[in-house]
Amino acid sequence: GDRMWHFAVSVFLVELYGNSLLLTAVYGLVVAGSVLLLGALIGDWVDKNSRLKVAQTSLVVQNSSVILCGVILMIIFLFKTQLLTLYHGWLLTLCYILVITIANIANLASTATAITIQRDWIVVVAGEDRSKLADMNATIRRIDQLTNILAPMAVGQIMTFGSPMIGCGFISGWNLMSMCVEYLLLWKVYQKTPTLARKSSKVEASELKQLNVKKESDMKPAEGVQLIIEKDVTGFEPQQEKEVGCAARIAEPFITFRDGWVAYYNQPVFLAGMGLAFLYMTVLGFDCITTGYAYTQGLSGSVLSLLMGASAVTGIMGTVAFTWLRRKCGLIRTGLISGVAQFACLILCAISVFMPGSPMDLTVSPFADISARLFENEPLPTIASPEPEMIFATGMPNLLNGSIAPANSDPEMSPEPVPLISVSLLFAGVIAARVGLWSFDLTVTQLLQENVIESERGIINGVQNSMNYLLDLLHFIMVILAPNPEAFGLLVLISVSFVAMGHIMYFRFAQKSLGKQLFVCYTPDPKAAPDSSPPGNTSTV
Repeated sequence: GDRMWHFAVSVFLVELYGNSLLLTAVYGLVVAGSVLLLGALIGDWVDKNSRLKVAQTSLVVQNSSVILCGVILMIIFLFKTQLLTLYHGWLLTLCYILVITIANIANLASTATAITIQRDWIVVVAGEDRSKLADMNATIRRIDQLTNILAPMAVGQIMTFGSPMIGCGFISGWNLMSMCVEYLLLWKVYQKTPTLARKSSKVEASELKQLNVKKESDMKPAEGVQLIIEKDVTGFEPQQEKEVGCAARIAEPFITFRDGWVAYYNQPVFLAGMGLAFLYMTVLGFDCITTGYAYTQGLSGSVLSLLMGASAVTGIMGTVAFTWLRRKCGLIRTGLISGVAQFACLILCAISVFMPGSPMDLTVSPFADISARLFENEPLPTIASPEPEMIFATGMPNLLNGSIAPANSDPEMSPEPVPLISVSLLFAGVIAARVGLWSFDLTVTQLLQENVIESERGIINGVQNSMNYLLDLLHFIMVILAPNPEAFGLLVLISVSFVAMGHIMYFRFAQKSLGKQLFVCYTPDPKAAPDSSPPGNTSTV
């Protein structure tokens, strides 16, 4: 249900607003800003409450918000004409604000769910076995990518051959059913894993080191030993509870916000987390910006769902590559190899900007669209635009969205079909880069899982989410400032540059952690099995 909503919300906003990415970018801006400000507080709430309560509460809030948002969108699609005439269109604007607000609440609840399940529950269930933790991380990501295939395909077909209103109803109904199923599954996992019920505010150092200590033989120390020793020095100690006044209670969220960011900065895996965050400063992903951009260029929801499905397939390949590379080269080196692979694929996207068929035209001012709407009171654009320059023919009219006038409807106004070289290279690069992207993401995820103590998992991962959304916020600001398709090529080049900077940060982290051993790729002994030592000693970080 969450994947259905993630895919459909950007298409709904573009359908409501016309062929501009402005409303879609505003939605992304609100979501990113909220997680940026509240990520540490959400993580702190996860740390201070029982695991079952956090999981159930966030699950119910998330699904209920999506259901409510879907119902409101159905009403807007049904009565949009009447809403435009009431109070000079202000009522429709209020509906837009309401939709974005509720969708933002759903995203915050989804963030809490991800932190508690993917950063805490999974570590407890895996116990001390790092190999099992890596396999579980990869399995969860594969399930996530499979839903990325099935959910968009289902919603895309419904919206293409039905209507957006039917799509809203389908998503609302699905989330209602899935909420009940997920609730029961969480309860069963909680019952079968008694250690989930025990959550201490402070964990002994021995519990941490069991994940990092190797056998006391001639095997060299694992990569994570150095990390956890540093963690012991720079660890963040939660403040002792004491009686506080009203002013102190008001200041408590700000203190939590500050302490969370300080603790995140002091983590030994800080540079690795920053490297991952820089990958969010990009328009080269299947988020609402890329989906909305492709939709304005004439691709239907059906075609977009197929492209997203293809990216999910390569994402699954990335999870397979992660487990294989980790066994062969170790965890830190896996991130380095994955980063090189991702950047190499994104070079295709940079090349596509200069290929025939690219809409990039730097002579068109990126601020003209904003100034026209804010200061000249021009009407909002519609998808069915008679201007020939707004139509990017692909030579495949059967794949165009039905709301767009066919490019050959008027022979005098119809331009020659635009070559597909640029578009093909762009999406080929984006889709192929998912292999390295998801392998790198799993690497950083496990580094955080293994090197953050239990009492800080929520707040540290909450700050990591905030950092991710901070860079995500910047990329939405870029799109708001330059929402016209002619400037999209420039955004592509900026995105590739930020991806390169992120991997440079990770390289620095890997160099500090491994030193001269960085490029010495060796195979850990899989038979160093745990007869006399903890299961976590069977693999290298």
